[in-house]
Amino acid sequence: MKVWLIGAYGIVSTTAMVGGKALEKNIIDKVGLVSELPFFSGIDKYAPLSFEFGGHDVRPMDNAYAASLDHWEQNRHFERHILEEVRDYLEGVKAAKGTALNCGSGIEELGKIETLEQEGLTLREIADRLTEDMKKFADDETVVINTASTEPVPKYSEEYHGSIDGFERMLDDDAKEYATASMLYAYAALKLGLPYGNFTPSVGSNIPALKQLAIEKKVPHAGNDGKTGETLVKTTLAPMFLYRNLEVIGWMSYNILGDLDGKVLSHRDNKESKVVSKDKVLEKVLGYSPYSITEINYFPSLVDNKTAFDFIHFKGFLGTKMKFYFIWDAIDAIVAAPLILDIARFLLVAKKKGLYGVIKELSFFFKSPMETDIVNTHQQFEMLKEWFSGLL
Repeated sequence: MKVWLIGAYGIVSTTAMVGGKALEKNIIDKVGLVSELPFFSGIDKYAPLSFEFGGHDVRPMDNAYAASLDHWEQNRHFERHILEEVRDYLEGVKAAKGTALNCGSGIEELGKIETLEQEGLTLREIADRLTEDMKKFADDETVVINTASTEPVPKYSEEYHGSIDGFERMLDDDAKEYATASMLYAYAALKLGLPYGNFTPSVGSNIPALKQLAIEKKVPHAGNDGKTGETLVKTTLAPMFLYRNLEVIGWMSYNILGDLDGKVLSHRDNKESKVVSKDKVLEKVLGYSPYSITEINYFPSLVDNKTAFDFIHFKGFLGTKMKFYFIWDAIDAIVAAPLILDIARFLLVAKKKGLYGVIKELSFFFKSPMETDIVNTHQQFEMLKEWFSGLL
């Protein structure tokens, strides 16, 4: 199968590429791949562990190997020999120039980016270029996954975002203030009939116009915001309090991270949608809103090592107040990259089985899943298992 990655030179995308090709060569085992659990036996028939990669990026780098090596030198996040054994392939993966339209001050501060809008293209021309790039790469077994940096919350317009006719009019009107990069990438993918997964908190396909387009084109899509670390623990642990009828009084989450992700999220406009995505899960799991603090701060020396400190204040029998603490400390790309491959495989299965529109059963992979309020990890996993078993 083929995977087109938005943000192809980022650490999550490049780690997914390294892992995908290493799996093909039997250099590594399948630890971390949800789709390789026994519950999903038979997935190889529809989506084998054989990958070709391409993508868009706004960073001017030579190829995916150069990007992978840059990330590796900063993080040492896997054994170097793995990278070298897939080097020849990665050197042949060159990202097409992308767009960073309305991606916020965090991206603007990077400086060294090359975008389609810098060429003076109209909104329609940008969308057409993105579509043409994907079309050149794609075949009937191609999936598009967005792993780009988090965008600010977009300026919403019912006129432009409420229907596909309105979205097309936005492109023709060159109404750039209402468009974002993630919308344009999602539009290009869905227009071509390519399944689309949004691993970011950015809006992506989560507007009425693009949901309508997905149904018209009969394309499956899913998102938003990959659930990989602190929120994964939160949505797994919070149900324990619910099941034991313990009242959560307050929950403090303090996240520190480095790398490009951390740098971008150090900007308030980029951070907003990420904080909302992480913060809303408690109410959805517990059925009420305890006092909560969610902080995300840039800590350069951590690079891709994301660390979260959580403090939970809860009340038990006889009104006694008690405390629970945990620390999550993980290399973000290592926990995220296999999920990129998982989501791509499940979306391809959905396409081959004739499913389209939002695939809410893939909510297991997301903090803010579309078309469902179920964020309880246990319930999400049962949904995924039942959905898959019903397809075979």
